[in-house]
Amino acid sequence: MAFRTVLIKNRCKLEYSLNYLICRQTNEVKRILLDEIKLIIIDSTQVSITSFLLAEILNKKIKLIFTDSAHGPLGELVPYQNNFYSYRKIKEQMAFNEENKNFLWKKIIEEKIKNQRKLLMTLNEAIAIQKLEDYENHVLDGDCSNREGHSAKVYFNALFGSDFSRDRLCDTNKFLNYGYAIVVSSISREIKSLGFLTELGIHHIGESNSFNLSYDLVEPLRPLIDSLVVKKKVDSDNFKETYIRLLSEMVEYNNKKIFLDNAIHLYVEDLMTYLKTKDETKIRFIHYEL
Repeated sequence: MAFRTVLIKNRCKLEYSLNYLICRQTNEVKRILLDEIKLIIIDSTQVSITSFLLAEILNKKIKLIFTDSAHGPLGELVPYQNNFYSYRKIKEQMAFNEENKNFLWKKIIEEKIKNQRKLLMTLNEAIAIQKLEDYENHVLDGDCSNREGHSAKVYFNALFGSDFSRDRLCDTNKFLNYGYAIVVSSISREIKSLGFLTELGIHHIGESNSFNLSYDLVEPLRPLIDSLVVKKKVDSDNFKETYIRLLSEMVEYNNKKIFLDNAIHLYVEDLMTYLKTKDETKIRFIHYEL
């Protein structure tokens, strides 16, 4: 099973040879077996890459992400052929029952608020904890009363102060957004590999958002990124490398300790199975230390 995440941040040429990614720099040549790679991030505008390598990356369904001048994720390479049964899977996805989707969204938001509350407990934010516990206990199907939005305001004010805004241009939001994007990318890869469309969400319905479903499923994992930022485990020098390593951290899923990236694969597969079958035993979430 592929397990490597490759970060390219210096001037080099990337090419293909005998099932290897070849990275040529001025005084060094590195080789990585393509079958071991799950994700490649190109974090430099001084990287050239051959079309042969790009084709092999697509054939092996390796996620390739490009960053912008501010080092934020800008776009990714996605193959046309993701799954031999894509047409069937898309028909299934379009037929998902609305009640199932609303119930799953309720469970996702409950889990998200629970994880937010756990993070606040490590920071001894008693008043905010009590409010979030109340919100968690009153989430309705489809979160029609917007407990998610109410909890977010209390939560971020407790983490970063009452004057903090998620729309502000600042290092805190840069670190949060980059971390979220890395996890969303991993979720998107798994959705595509199963033959489903990332565009068709269960709650997010943005017409210009190509990853509505990915942003639905990432919600319970956001506090993991928030924890790294509020506890100052990331900064301007290390945040990219820290988030890349995060995908190889151990978490718990279905009572087993596994790598986060592997847990995301099982998590996506199980939730998509629930949406198809209404088997509530498939609604499982990833548990992690904060």
